[in-house]
Amino acid sequence: MYKFREGFYSDVRVEERFITSIRYRNGVLEESKQSTVKKAFIRVYDGTMWYYASTYRLAAVQEELDKLYAMATANTAVEDDPVVERLQANRETDIKFADNCIKDVSIERKRKLLEDVLSAAGSSEYVKMCVGLYSDRYSVYEFCSSKGADIKYDMQLCGARVALALAEGEENFSDSEGCTENSFEKLAASFTAGKIEEFAAELENFLLHAKSVQAGVYPVILSPLVAGVFAHESFGHKSEADFMLGDETMKREWTLGKKVGADMLSIYDSGAEDGSGYVPFDDEGTRTQKTYLIKNGVLAGRLHSAETAADLGEDPTGNARAINCEFEPIVRMTSTVIEAGNTPVDELFARVKHGYFIKSYKHGSGMSTFTIAPNRAYEIIDGKIGDPVKIAVISGNVFETLNLIDGLSDKAEISSSIFGGCGKNEQFPLNVSFGGPYVSVSKMNVQ
Repeated sequence: MYKFREGFYSDVRVEERFITSIRYRNGVLEESKQSTVKKAFIRVYDGTMWYYASTYRLAAVQEELDKLYAMATANTAVEDDPVVERLQANRETDIKFADNCIKDVSIERKRKLLEDVLSAAGSSEYVKMCVGLYSDRYSVYEFCSSKGADIKYDMQLCGARVALALAEGEENFSDSEGCTENSFEKLAASFTAGKIEEFAAELENFLLHAKSVQAGVYPVILSPLVAGVFAHESFGHKSEADFMLGDETMKREWTLGKKVGADMLSIYDSGAEDGSGYVPFDDEGTRTQKTYLIKNGVLAGRLHSAETAADLGEDPTGNARAINCEFEPIVRMTSTVIEAGNTPVDELFARVKHGYFIKSYKHGSGMSTFTIAPNRAYEIIDGKIGDPVKIAVISGNVFETLNLIDGLSDKAEISSSIFGGCGKNEQFPLNVSFGGPYVSVSKMNVQ
């Protein structure tokens, strides 16, 4: 293996990544390719600084290690460094997809799946543009360190997505519908022509019948998808502990044990959930875990790398992640989920005399204040879902909104996607997932 020198902490992360990308536009095949890339990321730490290198030349990893050692300064006490003390030395092999590998499915079958689904996109006469995407990824990771870590595991995702743009006169409407699974068989069973027919019919209804809303403060129910992006954007990023380094104001604002939301509210992050947030070990070799960020309305935890855990005197959570072996690991989410409550979803809607249901979204952002731009949204009248509506944005103060949650449905759904992902610093896209139950908020700004 590698010759690690005494007086330093060192680790090597290697990923072999296989990917497929297929794209159709209005029935014309624009892209159909597969590739395999193998790369290594090398780190050396001397108790003062981190030294990094990245290479496609796997035979040159030892050479790169030696170059980093030459730049660093040997430290006989490095093993007692608070960061190094928190780095785990796990030894495990976890290969889950060898017998059901996406690499073994022909690219012709992958194109056929997409072609069959796209055949249903023309079920609406108002469709002017149709884009179909298929993507998959199979990765094998290896990690070893000077502390004795020796890890090997794999992960797999495949997904298909159809984006439709409809128009009638001056009116237009667009949205996309997709599905991501961890096997081709699951994807083929879940993403069907019938699903796209229903999707096209719903978009047609929006195009022809959606009405504008009068801006104001209303009760709002978020779908599991939108509840998940709310948790991710408005609270998940604030829980990434690197935001607190050197910021005393942020540390005071985010004191563990502080009441931050309704008693019924619990939010967690976990790498163990199947889907696009799945990762058994982070990119420092730390085993991932279920970390409660909010528990029964109280700030319960935050997401850490070994470095941020050492800075705040806490334990690492397995959230040091990089998008690939060209980048250093930084604190990132995995699967961020609002836990389900105990209210049947029909009862949740029945409580609303006049408000809005947000089913899908265009984009979301937020730290202290959040904004979500809905795409498909419906009016709620006397507890029933009514006409489609045009809403530009819903927004609010994060902590005020967390305290205004007054209902959670009894089942949670987690949304995965191989398309896009989470961005932070220069690292985009990172595969994550998010979700929750249907979430009722008593008051929200609707514009």
